[in-house]
Amino acid sequence: MMDWQGQKLAEQLMQILLLAFAAVSFATGYVLGSFQMMMLIYAGGVVLTTLVTVPNWPFFNRHPLKWLDPSVAEKHPKPQQQQAVSLKKKPAKK
Repeated sequence: MMDWQGQKLAEQLMQILLLAFAAVSFATGYVLGSFQMMMLIYAGGVVLTTLVTVPNWPFFNRHPLKWLDPSVAEKHPKPQQQQAVSLKKKPAKK
């Protein structure tokens, strides 16, 4: 399971890679005068970005979550919520 910092890293990588491939594909398509080449380069970038960011690679799990052991959790019961006390506004003094 990917940790929170890993999710943030994956999101940042996705944004950077997609923006970079968009710029490179646009420039290449403009210079070559080929819309097809532009779309192929961008599609390749989307595939590469997907391969980098979607799988749960080990570098996305550098900060694992430490879950509380069930035996320890039983020793410390969850606090009960107190009933909401109705708050009455005091009339404004004139």
